[in-house]
Amino acid sequence: MEGLKQLLSNNVRKFGMIIALIGIALLFQILTDGILLTPLNVTNIIMQNSYIIVLAIGMMLIIITGEIDLSVGSVAAFVGAVAGVLMVTMDFPVFAGILICLAIGAIIGAWQGFWVAYVNIPSFIVTLAGMLIFRGLTLVVLQGQTIAPFPDGFRGLSSAFVPDVFGGEGEIQLFTVVVGIVLSVVYILSELKIRRTDLKYDFKTISFPLFIVKLVVFTIVINLFTYVLAQYEGIPYVLIVLFVLIIGYTFVMNKTVIGRHIYAVGGNANAAQLSGIKTKKMKFWVFVNMGVLAALCGMIFAGRLNAATPQAGNLFELDAIAAAVIGGASFTGGVGTVFGAVIGALVMGVLNNGMSLMGIGIDWQQAIKGLVLLAAVAFDVLNKNK
Repeated sequence: MEGLKQLLSNNVRKFGMIIALIGIALLFQILTDGILLTPLNVTNIIMQNSYIIVLAIGMMLIIITGEIDLSVGSVAAFVGAVAGVLMVTMDFPVFAGILICLAIGAIIGAWQGFWVAYVNIPSFIVTLAGMLIFRGLTLVVLQGQTIAPFPDGFRGLSSAFVPDVFGGEGEIQLFTVVVGIVLSVVYILSELKIRRTDLKYDFKTISFPLFIVKLVVFTIVINLFTYVLAQYEGIPYVLIVLFVLIIGYTFVMNKTVIGRHIYAVGGNANAAQLSGIKTKKMKFWVFVNMGVLAALCGMIFAGRLNAATPQAGNLFELDAIAAAVIGGASFTGGVGTVFGAVIGALVMGVLNNGMSLMGIGIDWQQAIKGLVLLAAVAFDVLNKNK
């Protein structure tokens, strides 16, 4: 019991958001007469919010360093427009077009990171200027028109599914079920290895019964999730992209020197600099990273829409910031996790989807999302004061 209390007290924000996500999902499941958690709609929630999750991961790193990026929506729209020109108008190969777009995103991130990190202009001003610049350039590139349709190979990134290699012809996609089982085994072995290492070096760990409960709960969640996906079309390719990003960035932030330096810069930049961390370099590369992820977001959105439009990316930056803050980021810097950003994005996504299924207008949707964001920040402030 003492271990459970300690676990909850040390992770109050993380568990609070997970409980909030479960509560919101169950509420809308009841209010929509069971439509929200149907296999088709769960797949739609993933695909509709994939680009926001990508942005939220990058935005979390930006906010951890104590900065902000208001330009990500415009950058996503600009890169989507460039992708349209390259692959539709100029008939570029899909793979080459994707690499060029990611490179453009990195250059844009480097441009903004230079002004923030090395010229010391506040990131709010730099990225506000970037928002205006790249929204204008989007209109220039598209000449105010929509470019469509994209090649099938490009659209597959955000709208296609992994085929069933076992040739299942029934209602369940066997490959997805097998993936769930494999992920469960990998997760259990990974957790056992981590616990063994912690015990070897006398690190503080939760009690063994609580550890077993944790393994059982997460294993059930993994297999239940893949089973729901298996009842529709299986695993979307974009979910694989998200999985790689989440695992990769979680590893970088928790297990590498770079991750520790990013947290140190956000926690106390002066102390970090005195301890030998190149704070300017870290902020610069965080913005480069944000540029690449904004470019990826723009391509995922364009592929799902199957068109490059001047209106793309509208208010994406606010959704990304809201997802990061709801997921536990603090504007003072030094606080936040990649997992939290994903949970925050899913909270926003389930809210949007559930309210749309209920027929609630966009006006009330915006108001409710604003209240949720305010409540999340208030919870964070009150928890810190306590």
